[in-house]
Formats: sequence, structure tokens, C-alpha cells
Amino acid sequence: MYAIYDTMHCKPGKVREMIDRFKRLNALAPRMGMPTSRILTDVSGDPFWSITVITEVEHLDDFFGSMEKAFANEEARTLMAGYHDLVVSGERKIYKVEA
Repeated sequence: MYAIYDTMHCKPGKVREMIDRFKRLNALAPRMGMPTSRILTDVSGDPFWSITVITEVEHLDDFFGSMEKAFANEEARTLMAGYHDLVVSGERKIYKVEA
């Protein structure tokens, strides 16, 4: 099992829009055969305006396969179009769940 943490550091005032996009993507995910994700926002402010999306998959190929499905799905592409305008930077961390 793997846990993938995608963190986006948003522009001021843009976190809510990113949350809304990921909530709608979560609603769409089961129809595309993708796992849903947990959506977290920071409370420590280091840095401010951050959102982390956690996705758990059995195999890494499952994660990258679901990304391909999302890019191939017109509704998902439309939903996430322009999200780069909402973020300053981001990173992905992949952890192997040991227990």
C-alpha cells in the first residue's frame, strides 16, 4: 500500500477554489474507476494557503493509471483546467505504508 501526498501552495484567497475542485473530482472519481482522496488544509500556516490531497493505492501503477484516466476524461480535464493559476508551487511525496 502506498500513500501519495500532493501538496499545493495556493495564491492568497485561492484555497477554497482548489478545495471545491478536488471535492468535485472526488465525486467524479468512482465513475472513472479512480480512488477518492482525502483533502486537507493547513492550520499551522507554514506556508500559508496550502492544501494537501492524500490518495492511497495498493500499487503505484494504480495511482499513475488513475492520473492517465483523469487526463483522458473530458469532465475531469474541464474541472481542473486552469488550476495552475491558483497555485504558487507544489510537491508530491510518496510513502510506502508499512503498518
